[in-house]
Amino acid sequence: MRYSYWAVILSSFVFFACKKKPTTWSTEWKAPVTYDTLTLDKWVNDSTLAISNNLLLVDLTRTLLDIRLEDVIKIPDTTVQQSFNLTISLNNVPPGYSFVNDIQENHILLEPVQLKKVQVSQGFIKVKVYNPIGTKAFFTVRLPGVKKDGEEFVQTYFVDAGTNQNPGVAEAVLDVSGYTIDLTGNIGNSFNRLRSELTVKTDPDGPAVSVNTTNVFKVDASFKDIRINYAKGYFGDKILSDNSNFEVPYFSKIINGSLTLPETNLQFIVENGMKMAMKGTLLSASNTNYASNTVQLSGGALGNSFYLSPATGQWNTLQSSSQTISFNSSNSNISEYLQNLGINHQVAYNFQLNPWGNTSSGNDEIFPNSRIRLKVKAQLPMALSSDGLTLRDTFDLQLQQNTEKTHVTAGKLILKCVNAFPISAGVTLYLLDEMGAVVGSVVATSEISSSLLGSLDASSGLYKKASTLNFELPENIVSKVNDIKKVVVEARFDTPDSNGANQIQTIPANAFLAVKVQALLTTKVVL
Repeated sequence: MRYSYWAVILSSFVFFACKKKPTTWSTEWKAPVTYDTLTLDKWVNDSTLAISNNLLLVDLTRTLLDIRLEDVIKIPDTTVQQSFNLTISLNNVPPGYSFVNDIQENHILLEPVQLKKVQVSQGFIKVKVYNPIGTKAFFTVRLPGVKKDGEEFVQTYFVDAGTNQNPGVAEAVLDVSGYTIDLTGNIGNSFNRLRSELTVKTDPDGPAVSVNTTNVFKVDASFKDIRINYAKGYFGDKILSDNSNFEVPYFSKIINGSLTLPETNLQFIVENGMKMAMKGTLLSASNTNYASNTVQLSGGALGNSFYLSPATGQWNTLQSSSQTISFNSSNSNISEYLQNLGINHQVAYNFQLNPWGNTSSGNDEIFPNSRIRLKVKAQLPMALSSDGLTLRDTFDLQLQQNTEKTHVTAGKLILKCVNAFPISAGVTLYLLDEMGAVVGSVVATSEISSSLLGSLDASSGLYKKASTLNFELPENIVSKVNDIKKVVVEARFDTPDSNGANQIQTIPANAFLAVKVQALLTTKVVL
């Protein structure tokens, strides 16, 4: 028996070695491709979906506009120049002698904004000091009203000797983040006035020098990239008018069909977190869907002006005022607007600050947490009726095989699923080449059935329905597999009840779709 066994093996090798053509035969292979359970859990905690009474809610709350202090007031780069010279010439000025200039007011061009006080969140002062006399000197720059932690801004610089034509120079860049600046001027009843003082002291260890009326002691203080997080004053009657655009990218996959949603209210909420009056107008709202159909929202209070009172409170107690503009089925075309399934949305608005002028006598305030916001808000149960709503998405695909060797000639994909969503779906695959041309298409032999056509699972409280879908892959498609670069998945959704009619269905919070994909392949083995 042992001899006969090895004889057969040896004969087989000799037989194949002597063949002039490769030996081939066909066989079938069945292998798992993937198994997964699709749920909405990962979306429940985002800004779109929420759970109430074990049902899903669609939360369409979005912030369309968020205006901060820096959008209302911007401090321009400003250079403050402080200089003085003696009215009489002095000879043999002793070492350590001091010259003090009066406090000067420097006007910052901010009109019509009139600032009394600001707090700097970030920014720098670039200081440059010029010494025109023949001995080293100490230059002390003081900015009255510019304070941090109760300490006034004072900086001293030691500057080399120089001449009028070639003065000694010292430079420094200082971080002024966290400083508070009083801009009310010397008397305290003005605005946009920054004060400065310069003191010059000759070197205590230097020689005596002569100082004449042509010697100019000078310092340049350049404020750069100043940002503020608090301001007090009058902020002008600036108009903020623009369009706010946002997208709902999920709807971009829709190519056909319709979706019926339950009646709901849509609200636009305007919040004023700044301590000044404001006038607002919601001018228009529109959305455009996958078919380039645009629906304009109508009715409600569109185009009507409204007024918001100033916010109340202080730094940690600030309370915004607000105005809500509501749209419902009785005062607008909100149903048509929402059921257009808009991808691109556009909202036009117009806000005016201080519509009645400086009514606060320059005591408006903007705090770090002050905002002017425009929000859109709608919450509706995850309930819908779908009639042929068709979604399409495209995925990259890279498959290669050599027909001169063992390769696949035909086969099918088998999709087995358990559906707990009250939605049915028919699925079609389109196979594309590198240029986007359709190489072939495969239609599932059946559809994913709605859970309502199944039975109630008492343990989970869900209706469930099992379905099996086959995607036949004939030889004429498999033979072009090397040309296939993309696959388009197209799904048509309906919400049938037990009688087959499309009805509005609510989506349970724990609904799922469990899928198992297997590949049954006919393979040509080449030896």
